Amino acid sequence: MSTIRLCCLSAMCLLMSCSRSNNLLLGRVEATVGTHRVVVTDCYRTSVPRPMKLEDAAYRFTPCRDADVLIRNDDLVVNGQAYGHLKPTDSVLVDHSVVSVDRGS
Repeated sequence: MSTIRLCCLSAMCLLMSCSRSNNLLLGRVEATVGTHRVVVTDCYRTSVPRPMKLEDAAYRFTPCRDADVLIRNDDLVVNGQAYGHLKPTDSVLVDHSVVSVDRGS
């Protein structure tokens, strides 16, 4: 009986660490950075720091050690690599260090 309780307690704790902004089971974090939705995968953290506003039109989101997203004047830089200009409705996916931009309508 104690094994079942331990399993249930573990499952409850794991489920509580999942939210829209942070899914520990899938290793997926999500945040709004400026006007852009940014999703980072392969990021297994129980708590994720919020995006920081550095100055006017400059934001940094570093949810994991290997994912540093900087958006300055709608120019996207991930881990020091420039990925060009974003439109206000574009979203960004950093999937196992591969960056994709979903051009919003």
